[in-house]
Amino acid sequence: MEISTIGVVGAGQMGNGIAHVCAQAGYGVMLTDVGQDALDRAQATIRRNMDRQVERGKTTEAERDDALGRIGTTLTLANLGAADLIIEAATERESVKQAIFEDLLPHLRPDTILTSNTSSISITRLASRTDRPEKFMGFHFMNPVPVMQLVELIRGIATDEDTYRACLGVVERLDKQAAVAEDFPAFMVNRILIPMINEAVYTLYEGVGTVTSIDTALKLGANHPMGPLALADFIGLDTCLAIMNVLHDGLADTKYRPCPLLVKYVEAGWLGRKTKRGFYDYRGDGEPVPTR
Repeated sequence: MEISTIGVVGAGQMGNGIAHVCAQAGYGVMLTDVGQDALDRAQATIRRNMDRQVERGKTTEAERDDALGRIGTTLTLANLGAADLIIEAATERESVKQAIFEDLLPHLRPDTILTSNTSSISITRLASRTDRPEKFMGFHFMNPVPVMQLVELIRGIATDEDTYRACLGVVERLDKQAAVAEDFPAFMVNRILIPMINEAVYTLYEGVGTVTSIDTALKLGANHPMGPLALADFIGLDTCLAIMNVLHDGLADTKYRPCPLLVKYVEAGWLGRKTKRGFYDYRGDGEPVPTR
């Protein structure tokens, strides 16, 4: 089917980035969240990021204005029902995602494709709670969405070929690269990345290195652009823990046991950049300060 309109559920870091790139690619976008403040912040973030693209010569002012004009917002989930494709980008909790899809179902057209930006949860299981498992798949963008080139496409056991082809066409129109993953816990990127971060936390927990030495070692020794603990703060420690729990529960292998120190940071509410404290303290005006 031809995709021309896209609904995005969730106006947070991932949702506003998805709305940004879809609007720039010429799609009509409707963005929804549970609060007007979240929608206002998303619109401000999108404009700021597009302004930065103009400054860097990656787009023009006219193209920016056209893209911004293609983004609508609503507090009413039902208003997304007319979209050709819906991308759910809510918090990484299965119960929340299931509730969103259940609330959407009565308002959808028969041919609307449902997708989830989940980074770890079973696509087959999410799809089974809808009336269209054959028109459901995983559509996992990387963060930050306007910068990162990869999209993981995850087919559930019932996803049909037309749905896959339609979603692949969207990825290509966004000028991104698709990688197809099988529907196993955390798919490909996070099955490799998040256990690496968890092992870095174990290395800190066991006193092998400090926050600074661990991040420096991976940046200079493995040529990573960001150390694993700084990356964990960027992703969100709650998200890292949620993915480790999905891996541990779904694969029943002790190598995926979340580090107790990661659990402790999440219990403290030190979730990284979004709460101003994680493995680094971001509350000052200068460089972030390691918290351990």
